[in-house]
Amino acid sequence: MKNGRRGFMGKAFGAVAGVGAVASLYAMKKSWDPLPSVRSAGFTTLDMSAYKENELVVEKWRGKPIFVLKKTAEMLAKQNDADKARDILVNGEHYMVCIGLCTHLGCIPGYDSKGESFLCACHGGMYDFTGMVTKAPPPRGLDIPPFKIDGNKLVLGEEGPEYKKMKETGITL
Repeated sequence: MKNGRRGFMGKAFGAVAGVGAVASLYAMKKSWDPLPSVRSAGFTTLDMSAYKENELVVEKWRGKPIFVLKKTAEMLAKQNDADKARDILVNGEHYMVCIGLCTHLGCIPGYDSKGESFLCACHGGMYDFTGMVTKAPPPRGLDIPPFKIDGNKLVLGEEGPEYKKMKETGITL
């Protein structure tokens, strides 16, 4: 009788230990997974039909400000080929979409719609409406975030063929 009872207790202990081990592994896996808020912050979808010409809209992607500026016909006439290569074209419309942080020290430049330029007040750096430097100290133009064009929408955080081409030609980092 002792042997039967001892065997049952061993099996019961083994079952409880097995369930505890599985529960512990599940809890560890859940703690290693990114939070839902972090996972959803990876991609931001922008409806490009909502933007107005020469009106800067600041969106948010991964905690960074994203500048979206729909260009006017006058702006397009002022651009050279190098400037046009930085444009993001969605349904025939030209947009400047950049990470809104100065490439000098990471300040957020302000936009002047009349002067069609950005001014970083921290050290006096200036950018034009294409995101290129017009007055130092910034070492390069505003960075373009990874994007993918999906119909009338722009998906930030995903590398589409247009972004990969910009990256290959050195337009963005």
